[in-house]
Amino acid sequence: MISDAFPRTPISHIVVVVPAHNEQDLLDACLTALSRAQRRVVEVASVPVSTIVVLDACTDDSASITARHPFVSTMEVAHRNVGAARAAGFSASGPEHGATTWFATTDADTRVGEDWLLGHLRHAAEGARAVAGTVVVDFEDRFREDVALRSSYDAQYRHEVGHPHVHGANLGVRATDYLSVGGFTPLTTGEDHDLVRRLELGGIVCRRVCDIPVTTSGRLRGRAPDGMAGFLRSLEPTA
Repeated sequence: MISDAFPRTPISHIVVVVPAHNEQDLLDACLTALSRAQRRVVEVASVPVSTIVVLDACTDDSASITARHPFVSTMEVAHRNVGAARAAGFSASGPEHGATTWFATTDADTRVGEDWLLGHLRHAAEGARAVAGTVVVDFEDRFREDVALRSSYDAQYRHEVGHPHVHGANLGVRATDYLSVGGFTPLTTGEDHDLVRRLELGGIVCRRVCDIPVTTSGRLRGRAPDGMAGFLRSLEPTA
């Protein structure tokens, strides 16, 4: 039974895809957070969730860590490409997804909030066809006292409605709209921006929101060449 908070939501199923390449240090925290969000959306809105972790050319213990979380389905690929990994995950979720299926994606170095999926549902119930959320950076210990870097980030990042940011760590879209533009393309970086660009070129407005933030790693050496880690490196003061 759907609660009064979601009286008209058309979403009957959520698919979450998490690409992972050698993320043994952060993956357990990611999946623990996702399990809480999944339980919450089932309890409150009675909407089932399928979570797929795409292990992309992993040579560490990521697979065994994923196996500790029974709510997760796992697939292995060898693309070494985040766009291809995300696309593979959604393709593996099944061919018969319609307007009542919501596709959401996050990253293996990211922790979502307990109400993250509920927030996606709420925006979908309000008519959103795609949602781009914000991120909060969890700087690594050795950067916690780097006031200049943190100040530079805070000055340039906009946690507000209508923000300009797009993150694969916090992105959602109706399955029919995702499929209508061909889904994620095999880009090693910028696959999230590319998807949103094609959605908007097709007349599908992406709602830019700040009420469902996720917490992502503040590492300066990430998996995608020009992802969040690249952005943070660009903010480092030069000598």
